[in-house]
Amino acid sequence: MFRSHTCGELRSSDVNSEVTLSGWVHKSRDKGFVIWIDLRDRYGITQLVFDEERTDTDLLEKARTLGREFVVQIKGKVIERTSKNPNIPTGDIEILVDNLVILNKSLVPPFTLEDKTDGGDDLRMKYRYLDIRRTPVKNNLIFRSKVSMEVRKYLSNEGFIEVETPYLIKSTPEGARDFVVPSRMNEGQFYALPQSPQTFKQLLMVGGLDKYFQIVKCFRDEDLRADRQPEFTQIDCEMAFVEQEDILTTFEGLTKHLIKEINGKDVSAFPRLTYDDAMKRYGNDKPDIRFGMEFAELTDVSKHRDFGIFNSAEIVVGIAVPGGSTYTRKEIDKLIAWIRRPQIGAKGMVYVKCNEDGSYKSSVDKFYSQEDLKVWAEKASAEPGDLLCILSGSIKETRPQLSALRMEMAERLGLRNPEDFAPLWVVDFPLLELDDETGNYHAMHHPFTSPKPGQLELLETDPSAVRANAYDLVLNGNEIGGGSIRIHNKEIQKIMFKHLGFTPEEANAQFGFLLDAFQYGAPPHGGIAFGLDRLVAILGGQETIRDFIAFPKNNSGRDVMIDAPSPLDQEQLKELHLKIQS
Repeated sequence: MFRSHTCGELRSSDVNSEVTLSGWVHKSRDKGFVIWIDLRDRYGITQLVFDEERTDTDLLEKARTLGREFVVQIKGKVIERTSKNPNIPTGDIEILVDNLVILNKSLVPPFTLEDKTDGGDDLRMKYRYLDIRRTPVKNNLIFRSKVSMEVRKYLSNEGFIEVETPYLIKSTPEGARDFVVPSRMNEGQFYALPQSPQTFKQLLMVGGLDKYFQIVKCFRDEDLRADRQPEFTQIDCEMAFVEQEDILTTFEGLTKHLIKEINGKDVSAFPRLTYDDAMKRYGNDKPDIRFGMEFAELTDVSKHRDFGIFNSAEIVVGIAVPGGSTYTRKEIDKLIAWIRRPQIGAKGMVYVKCNEDGSYKSSVDKFYSQEDLKVWAEKASAEPGDLLCILSGSIKETRPQLSALRMEMAERLGLRNPEDFAPLWVVDFPLLELDDETGNYHAMHHPFTSPKPGQLELLETDPSAVRANAYDLVLNGNEIGGGSIRIHNKEIQKIMFKHLGFTPEEANAQFGFLLDAFQYGAPPHGGIAFGLDRLVAILGGQETIRDFIAFPKNNSGRDVMIDAPSPLDQEQLKELHLKIQS
């Protein structure tokens, strides 16, 4: 056998035991008369010792040949360390080695395999198999496995059945671009990789499997934004004979279970906000409610003076930054420069210092009285010592800009504690969104989402007013899950397709299989999908999903380790009936 114990297992109770260990050489310290080597595996580090008094000369010389990351097997006796190391679990013991086998040599790694490495992102991605040996990355992957196991445990106990759905499916025009796969045996035809198993899980409900789940890989060929991956993992779920409340209750339970089992925290409150309220109070549909700074709409109380910027604005809105009145003019100017960056796009900012003595100092003192500023402060629930930050302009642009400022100020003030968990549901989304460029409507979630009860008729008269029977689960300012009650009636689904611009022929060509299935007793059903990558990162106290993916792509969607995507040779192209235009 290669090992009797792991490198993180031995303790003082094992002293005098004969053991066999295998692992990687982490560090070597040669003092001439004695050599210490740290041997590492997935489970930890054990110190090995070779010395002139107790070690055979040939063995001592062999130990001197070991380089970093050599793979070795040793046999020896567990002895008590003279100088104990309280920083590692095995720090009370070491192994006096009497046999050493070099299983494989190693080149010198291109970066240090320590918790804090000297390797940049690109270098570590190129040698990801080495990066995984580092404790933070290794622990993140173990953590991800633990979360996945808890998900399976909870859903299985709730009666859910895990079912695998196909990866080679049909391309559809909805949502992001599909990754397409040419069919060798069907010339000129293509599969698509699934953006989600949406239609298949609905068909499983028609098939009578009334509680389904799957931890599934999904694919989207979209322009990559920060911390997005072209392939990602979902916890995909569907239930039959349910209403929205049943879904919310079930998956509140899953979220509570994960936070308790993984983080040891109890979460009881899952507030619910309508989409309209979330946009009005926080400027986005995934608000972080671990802190305040809610929006104060000041439009009605700011347009009675001769200040043209506010008078011409569709909306005037502000937030009260705790303790911000101590900011100097230079610090405020830097803040204004921050929101004027292209990524935010604000044209400027009005500020009001709420002084401790109850007076106010603003950048618009020449236009507004102390009484005016007091009214603004009261509307924003600003306390003495706070700074009121005010933006104005169109609703569509100004609310997201102030939302970005709110999050930035919370980050600077240390209000986003990763050890605190504040979930909430956002409900009652618009069913349809109007595309300003084309003038056409598209589904805000997907075309299978049901309108809220009693609102179907509005599709004909006022499509933008129709609310979706949809819901998003938000945790610490991140959407971790989203779903809806589905349409399960063929005629209603056809109406929905019509409002999305499908002709009957197009709808039948794309989704005829689903429409046909609805004719055979489709039950009421609904579901949700969690983004596992994001959920794991948040539970792990981080927001970068790449750190929790074994082999992630870079910001350009490339795998720099295996150099993919890559060209095909001419013979492969010919077999696939493809011709690359030069």
